[in-house]
Amino acid sequence: MALRHYTLDVSLSSPVDCASTVHGLLSIFHEQEMTETIHDTDGHGSIATFVGKNGRVVLLRVHTQGLVTIDLQCYDDDNLVQLDNLLNALEKKLKVLLHGNITRIKRLPPLRRGAEVDRYWPTADGRLIEYDIDRVVYEEDSQYQNIKILHSQQFGNILVLNGDVNLAESDFAYTQAIMGSGKENYAGKEVLILGGGDGGILAEVVKQKPKMVTMVEIDQKVIDGCKMHMRKTCGNILDNLKGDCYQILVEDCVPVLKKYVQDGKTFDYVINDLTAVPISTEPEEDSTWEFLRLILDLSIKVLCSTGKYFTQGNSVNLTEALSLYEEQLGKLSCPVGFSKEVVCVPSYLELWVFYTVWKK
Repeated sequence: MALRHYTLDVSLSSPVDCASTVHGLLSIFHEQEMTETIHDTDGHGSIATFVGKNGRVVLLRVHTQGLVTIDLQCYDDDNLVQLDNLLNALEKKLKVLLHGNITRIKRLPPLRRGAEVDRYWPTADGRLIEYDIDRVVYEEDSQYQNIKILHSQQFGNILVLNGDVNLAESDFAYTQAIMGSGKENYAGKEVLILGGGDGGILAEVVKQKPKMVTMVEIDQKVIDGCKMHMRKTCGNILDNLKGDCYQILVEDCVPVLKKYVQDGKTFDYVINDLTAVPISTEPEEDSTWEFLRLILDLSIKVLCSTGKYFTQGNSVNLTEALSLYEEQLGKLSCPVGFSKEVVCVPSYLELWVFYTVWKK
């Protein structure tokens, strides 16, 4: 079962008589065999609810501040033509009732609530995006996270971890940016990838014939899902945990990094694909910031003197969080320099910041 939620908003240049506006719309609801209840708002405009056949419900509010809002809810199998005609009739009647007082009329596509396939996912800066998702191709709960791979008609299969859109098959721009945007030569180099369970970075680095790539991914179920359903991203690289020039360690990267530091192991490149910069702006109190600082410090310690550290930042709109991240770069165990690049990642539907960090 799913519910459709339609909205109609009418902005006014000046307040109107709330009760008479509601009264003027009653005939349209009566034609639809809907019965009304008028609610007392204690001076906050007029509110009326209407209940009709097939479980249709309408909430009409005429606000004292110069706004009329209509919310219509119905089941997914209702007569959509009738519903559209009802909203058209309400819009037409409001234009007559409110004369030249209307400054804007806005109708949005209906929200589909409770559907088996969830099409709505937030951007990093809190905006709601409706994707063209038509099916769930993989879903598992590991001991670390909920893992979904959803199919989008535009973006191909999309990896979603704990409700966060991670990567779609369309998102080669992300992989390219976190590898240095084509400016680096990985041939004969030692490379460490932190996270990256979708296999996209590993697949691209291996193409350049590095000396050895070590990928450390904590969640086997992410690897399992991606090697079946994200093959446009990873190819066949995840079919085996070892190859001629790569190895995949299914482990927590923190003890692995600490062991590398202890052993004096270094890399030409460290690519951190674990997590975006936290949205929280309390870096001293947020555990994600603490984790990020730890990974940063350990990664710089295993970077050779001429090496580079690549990582994603976050949405370009999260300026405060990004500034705090850049402050953290000044608090590491050794001085570093950094540069950043803004890239459009297709499935994110927002501009994304990527960082390059190096030892001074």
